[in-house]
Amino acid sequence: MKIPITKPYFDNCEKKGVLEPIESGWLVQGPKVEEFENLFREFTGSKYAVATTSCTTALHLSLEAMGVGPGDRVLVPAFTYAASANAVLQCGAEPVFCDIDVYSFNMTVASLKKALQLYMKPAAVMPVNMFGLCAPLPEIAEICAKERIKVVEDSACGFGAFIGDKHSGTFGDAGCFSFHPRKAITTGEGGMLVTEDPDIAAKAASMRNHGTAGSDLQRHMEGISTLPEFSEKGFNYRMTDIQASIGICQMKKAQYILGERTRIADIYRAELKGTALSSASIPDGYTHGWQSCVFLYTEGEEPYSLELEDVDRLNGRRNLLMRSLQEKGISTRQGSHAVHNLNFYKEHYRFKREHFPGADMAEKLSIALPLYAGMTDRAIEYVINSVKELCG
Repeated sequence: MKIPITKPYFDNCEKKGVLEPIESGWLVQGPKVEEFENLFREFTGSKYAVATTSCTTALHLSLEAMGVGPGDRVLVPAFTYAASANAVLQCGAEPVFCDIDVYSFNMTVASLKKALQLYMKPAAVMPVNMFGLCAPLPEIAEICAKERIKVVEDSACGFGAFIGDKHSGTFGDAGCFSFHPRKAITTGEGGMLVTEDPDIAAKAASMRNHGTAGSDLQRHMEGISTLPEFSEKGFNYRMTDIQASIGICQMKKAQYILGERTRIADIYRAELKGTALSSASIPDGYTHGWQSCVFLYTEGEEPYSLELEDVDRLNGRRNLLMRSLQEKGISTRQGSHAVHNLNFYKEHYRFKREHFPGADMAEKLSIALPLYAGMTDRAIEYVINSVKELCG
């Protein structure tokens, strides 16, 4: 049996959907993008939604729209995908890191406060909603509001994640989502910026389209033949209507996709309790979006009692488990990076792994199991039995 780490949930809707812009001749940012933006805005309860080429470009646009630039610092959790910090560098600003809690994989209020004491006041804070679980966003937003610090949520994994009835991405000044194929819903590549701020929305919409006022669709509908004015520094971050057509279909089945991912994650967490794997804790009132189902390989040991040599010992055993599962046809992945351990950041900023021990531990001990809508009960059972056989 071959079980991938994930795969998109497609049917005839997507097949038919991609033909519509091809047959209409309108391929770039047009009516399908606008429809997708409206569906996403309604789902997340956002006032504005701006489609982009990726979550990375959405993060870049958010920071640029807020005026973040050279000489500024942006606070980022040390355990995240490299794109979070890379987006800061794209603005000419400096990413500074804070540690995370290994029980949630997220930035905590305590880590935020500690980082704010260590560094000069940053221009923005970028909480990351890892694997579909929100960081403590209300508290983070409150602290930043008092300090007049902007908040950009990296909610690349946060589709379907809530605190109470409030969707991830809507707690700060802007929130950014990914539609990469590993996410719950996908457009192949693609992203979305959401915000309540009309100025951020307008500026981001302009900058994604080379800095012009209004879209090509608006100009076409109004019969304008002359070239547009360029009023902002701009980029080509436009989503195509082909991608948006896929996104529209994905939104129509989003509740089913999220429900299936939750069902499978719940089975994993129940069946693998007491094994070498420990699952993330979910605070009361939080709804996990389950972009990934990530465990920590601890063999029952208390994570915060581990020294570096203990982490290395367990890392070797985790890697052996991952190789053994791959031999059985089961794909797994390390959860994410400790960005301060990546060569560029380590060498450029002279980081050591012990600077952010929580992030280091999460990188070396995390393991994501296969998770996707359409996964059969037989496949789920095979994964569980294989994990128990190898490390139960």
